Amino acid sequence: MLTPKPPTPAGPGQRARWTARFAAEARAERPDLVMLCLLIGAVADGSLDESGMDEAQMELDRLAGLLPYRPGGPREWAEAARRLLGEGEGFGGGRADYRDLRSSLLHEVLRRRRGLPILLSVVWTEVARRAGAPVHGVALPGHFVVGFGPADDPARQVLADPFAGGRLLTGPDAELLVLDATGDSPDPADPSVWTPARPLEVVLRILNNIRAWAAARPEQSATALWALELSLLLPARPATLRHEYAQLLIARGDFMAGAEELEVYADVVEAVDEELAERVRGQARAARARLN
Repeated sequence: MLTPKPPTPAGPGQRARWTARFAAEARAERPDLVMLCLLIGAVADGSLDESGMDEAQMELDRLAGLLPYRPGGPREWAEAARRLLGEGEGFGGGRADYRDLRSSLLHEVLRRRRGLPILLSVVWTEVARRAGAPVHGVALPGHFVVGFGPADDPARQVLADPFAGGRLLTGPDAELLVLDATGDSPDPADPSVWTPARPLEVVLRILNNIRAWAAARPEQSATALWALELSLLLPARPATLRHEYAQLLIARGDFMAGAEELEVYADVVEAVDEELAERVRGQARAARARLN
């Protein structure tokens, strides 16, 4: 099987522009999930411009217009979305989609009708939301799905799996998905399992997927680099991302920038782990020594 060719990334000027817009949107009072996803796509794919972003938004509007008007309760909404997006429009995913960077880019998912669970869930939730449905993303461990119904009452929610074409899930179905993905079963009584995913949490998880894709392909270190740079622009993200970013810079031969990032990370962790901070500063000194 031929390996799918990833898109050509944006050039330095374009990338700086899209990155600045991403940073501003991430810090907005109500971050726009679709726009953030499209800005990730613009960094990843130099062919995506303002016109392409507008086309993606119009496609979501078009699909929303095809859903029936107030078909009923949560189950009826879930069934309507499944019939339209899964059966009618052919959205779904499979094992091969995990090997394709385009599966993590919203504009490509809309074009190809293929994607990872989290991107397909973005399509599902955004189309249904624009049509007036009570809908939200649910970040199950290892697998992203969509919940229809009141976000504060898991017992009244109906879950759908867009990766499987919108298949409706029972509680045991959802637990089995998590078990298959992680090897562990979720606690159905734990409300955090069913809590609606916030936009920035979704974005960080998408960027994590891109980093994981790039990590398995050493020739794609530039992709890992911009995914980390975008992740670091999010208001809330794991501090360890700074360390990972520094290590990647050093691996790419940018020893001075990598050392500077290591020192920033050391300052962050010093308050809770002085020994770790000193080790990281030692790594920074070692990176600078490689310049000699």
